[in-house]
Amino acid sequence: MHGVFHLPIAFDVAASFLFAATGALAAIRKRYDVVGILVLALATGLGGALLRDGLFLQSRVPVVLADDRYLAAVVAGAAVGAWFGTHLLRLRLAMVLVDAVALGVYGVVGSQRALVAGLPFLSALLVGVVNAVGGGVVRDVLVREEPLIFKPGEFYALAAMAGCALFILLTDRIGVAGEVAAVPAIATSFAVRLLSIRLGWRTGAFAPEEGP
Repeated sequence: MHGVFHLPIAFDVAASFLFAATGALAAIRKRYDVVGILVLALATGLGGALLRDGLFLQSRVPVVLADDRYLAAVVAGAAVGAWFGTHLLRLRLAMVLVDAVALGVYGVVGSQRALVAGLPFLSALLVGVVNAVGGGVVRDVLVREEPLIFKPGEFYALAAMAGCALFILLTDRIGVAGEVAAVPAIATSFAVRLLSIRLGWRTGAFAPEEGP
């Protein structure tokens, strides 16, 4: 039943930290100053949660603003990204792993909050995916780039969707505890994301490219 299970806040805070670190690295790639690093870390770390709470669940005060631990996680993520940025930018695999874990965690958290709010399967799936990819979309808009999820390429939103769907099925339909269901759901998003990179799974453009 909706409302009877809750994930530890550590899931949400950890995802904010991980995404904030990737936002800081994006700022470093753009050669931004400390203000730019903090803004992109904030947008990437909390953007998905703000969209979830403000647009879909319409919380009076977004959870990420009502608890100082989220902003502290963003600042810590920005600091880690800035401090180790030079090295991490050369270690693409490390950043892919961090991003893949955060994608799964945020997707699960978004789906869980949507279920607790009483939303049905498809709506909870939508909220979970938006929670997972929303920060990256906000980040790309701020740096004036086409959002990554709109482009043909490696599975990203689809990876988040796979994990969210599994989590909702396990918790809402089968009755598995949220903390237990979160593990295979996050692992699924993580695996789909990495396999799409390793095996070259890619989405294609819907329409063929027009000739001159």
